[in-house]
Amino acid sequence: MTTVNEFFAKVSAAAEANPGAATESDAIFQFNISGAEEGVYVLDLTSGKTSDFLSREPNANAGAKISVSSDDWLSMLDGSLDPMAAFMGGKITIDGDLNLAMNLPKLMKLAQ
Repeated sequence: MTTVNEFFAKVSAAAEANPGAATESDAIFQFNISGAEEGVYVLDLTSGKTSDFLSREPNANAGAKISVSSDDWLSMLDGSLDPMAAFMGGKITIDGDLNLAMNLPKLMKLAQ
């Protein structure tokens, strides 16, 4: 995986292919990406949803808003940066329900 956009496109495609598994978290995640690939990515993984999982518009109903640089996000995806170490080191911040953020590893696996 080479770009942030590719990651979110793969997660969205995986959610379309298996909405039941993708919506287990029953939540909306907003990713505020800074740096070279700046942008907003919203994954609506609410229970019962079967399509249109990805949006690029901010969502006031997001249960967890994750802010991270594109470089750090890609490093977490390729395994060179531990997500917990990134959180503890302030490289990733989470606004909202921290328990929802515990679903991030599942989200990352959806794109594989």
